[in-house]
Amino acid sequence: MADVSGRNVVVTGAGTGIGRDIVLRLAADGARVALIGRTRDTLEAVAGEAKGEALVLPTDICDAAAVENAFAKAAARFGPLHALVANAGAGGPNEPGPDDRWDDVVRTNMDGSYFCARAFERHLAEGPEPRHCILMSSCLARFGVPGYTAYCASKAGLLGLTRALALEWAERGVLVNAICPGWVETEMARSGWQNIADATGQTLEQARREALDRVPSGRAAQPEEIAALVAFLLGPGGRSFTGQALDPNGGSWMG
Repeated sequence: MADVSGRNVVVTGAGTGIGRDIVLRLAADGARVALIGRTRDTLEAVAGEAKGEALVLPTDICDAAAVENAFAKAAARFGPLHALVANAGAGGPNEPGPDDRWDDVVRTNMDGSYFCARAFERHLAEGPEPRHCILMSSCLARFGVPGYTAYCASKAGLLGLTRALALEWAERGVLVNAICPGWVETEMARSGWQNIADATGQTLEQARREALDRVPSGRAAQPEEIAALVAFLLGPGGRSFTGQALDPNGGSWMG
């Protein structure tokens, strides 16, 4: 159990995948959780599962004004905010040409995370206990992948944002860290494996197995493992971490 009882936490990308498990874990540990995502139905489904107080706030994080409005509603409902888990992101490949997804991916991963961090700052709870901002990066911030220029660049950019915010907010006692997962058993990962399968003429399972064969541990993480890492960072064990990038990637990248 993390020491988050009574804390007010915002989780973005809260309706699916890693975000869903983060919400369920933090709510079970006693936090009041505001769920941000684009799709009301999926957010409400997660809020219905959560064992605790949950607030559904359908929001496009690419819209700075909408983000500010959502964080203001969270603070009005719960009180000043103790933690942000900026988990929302766009994945997949992009390629040059008229259908290049560069703008969409970078706008979501970089701009959206920045808008959320600044909105969190405006509704920040007072100390002296630590407050936390966790940005969800990726192991692709650590190494390049052909065809994923927007994703690699934007997730690497989040590491720079993590370090800069950690220094900006240090005197206020706010701890800022990034998490860089490798393969995690989510719909986004399955979409990635399907892209590999389509490009190589393999089945989905063959592509998945080939991808995981390149991981020293030979396995993908489960979403609840990433949620447990978030809970650790928000608890007493995370008090000495700031400006850091943690790498739950099964050994895909060793720094």
